[in-house]
Amino acid sequence: MCDTVVVVRPEGVLFAKNSDRDPNEAQILEWHPGQDHPAGARVRCTWIEIPQVTRTRACLLSRPFWMWGAEIGSNEDGVTIGNEAVFTRQPYEQVGLAGMDLVRLALERASSARQAVETIVELLERHGQGGGCGHENRRFIYHNSFLVADPGEAYVLETAGRLHARERVEGVRAISNGFTIPSFTRHGDPLRTRVSHCRTRRARVESLAAGAREPGDLMRVLRDHGEGHAGPDYSWLTGAMGAPCMHAGGVLAASQTTASWVAALDPSNPSHWVTGTAAPCVGLFKPVSVDTPVDLGPAPGDRDDGASLWWRHERLHRRVMHDLGSLGELFLSERDALEASWLRNPPPSPEAFAEGDRRLAAWTARVHAAEVSDRRPGHVRRYWRRRDRWAGLSASTS
Repeated sequence: MCDTVVVVRPEGVLFAKNSDRDPNEAQILEWHPGQDHPAGARVRCTWIEIPQVTRTRACLLSRPFWMWGAEIGSNEDGVTIGNEAVFTRQPYEQVGLAGMDLVRLALERASSARQAVETIVELLERHGQGGGCGHENRRFIYHNSFLVADPGEAYVLETAGRLHARERVEGVRAISNGFTIPSFTRHGDPLRTRVSHCRTRRARVESLAAGAREPGDLMRVLRDHGEGHAGPDYSWLTGAMGAPCMHAGGVLAASQTTASWVAALDPSNPSHWVTGTAAPCVGLFKPVSVDTPVDLGPAPGDRDDGASLWWRHERLHRRVMHDLGSLGELFLSERDALEASWLRNPPPSPEAFAEGDRRLAAWTARVHAAEVSDRRPGHVRRYWRRRDRWAGLSASTS
């Protein structure tokens, strides 16, 4: 599950996305320079190989570690895209381009939001979409919707199999795992759409984003746990799937925010802010740019490595969620003050990530030293103990 939102204003476009996937499915933040490719070259995507273009654009991507494509990304021309799962009445193909592949291919090939939409449609019609997209369950197949933005405009593109519809965005628009274009809603699967809580999340995100004027406003949207809730509101069936800051723990469906991105696509001074980690409610947004790579250490997988940014943050995240109210008090005000200073005067990305690493180490030590009880419901505790075992995390590290 995911929540993606754009705010189109005369002075520029704001974009934000929470990528919600399986809890141990680390995402890699990576930079790809523009490249020339020989005639006849081909590119291997997640499940299929397709013809390559002669020139690909420089991109910054956030992608699930095991997939070729990206959940979120931006290119050298300011094109920024996020995709989401949608559940439809159309047949699901066992082989095809994953929605994440379509995000990356469009970023590599398009110089504007409009061209990116055309690129996705062309690839969809030619190659189809399909193949397993789940980490824990590779048979989990879905169709995709997209929010595609550049500094001047934004589009929503919704698909069902090889069918598609597009709409230019005016004002605020969110997609939250359900169709939003009235003429296309007939293709939706009502039951699976309802289980995803898409209508609740979409209404909440659009309401909160309506007054957004700067990146910090959308950071707060991505950290939201729902009306009247300071922390996750867990249900037995779906965990905390009813709010944009998603926390896994349901017995029927479970999804965890594993990466977050906010962008201000100002034509003269675009800015991007990423956590590079799960759980934005306890994460730190850091400034990044498409043309400035940052050494983030080893690429994460689905097991704790003790070294990558994503897994080092999990040692903080998984401990804090035992009692967000008490443990959050140990560091969140410090986190907020640091972000506020960076929003006023962004440091170079390498400096921000280095400072973020120092703060992360201190905060992790602080919360592990505190004695608290795990206040989550029993089914949530059981869910996470199992994922911790799969990841090789011991009780002392999570």
